[in-house]
Amino acid sequence: MQVRIFKPSKSAMQSGRANTNKWVLEYETISQRKPNNIMGWTESGDTLNQVKIKFNSKDSAIRFSEKRGWDYIISPPHERKIIPKNYSDNFK
Repeated sequence: MQVRIFKPSKSAMQSGRANTNKWVLEYETISQRKPNNIMGWTESGDTLNQVKIKFNSKDSAIRFSEKRGWDYIISPPHERKIIPKNYSDNFK
C-alpha cells in the first residue's frame, strides 16, 4: 500500500496558519475517480481516499507507516518566504 506524508499548506479561506503545524498521512488512490451522473459528485470505488491521519511530527508518521509495511512518499513542506518591507517603501 502506498501512502503520502505531507505538511498541509494553509487554506485560501483562512488568514492564519492554525491547522498547518501537523503532518498528515493519506492513502494514495487505487481506483479511478469518475463523475456520478445522478448527483454530479466525483465518486470512487476506494473508501481509503477519505482517511487522513494527523501526526505531531514527520518521524512519527514514518514510524507508523514502516510498522505496517507501507511504502511512503514524503512531500517537503512549503516554507513561507517573508520579505521585510517598510511603510516608507510604498512611496518610493
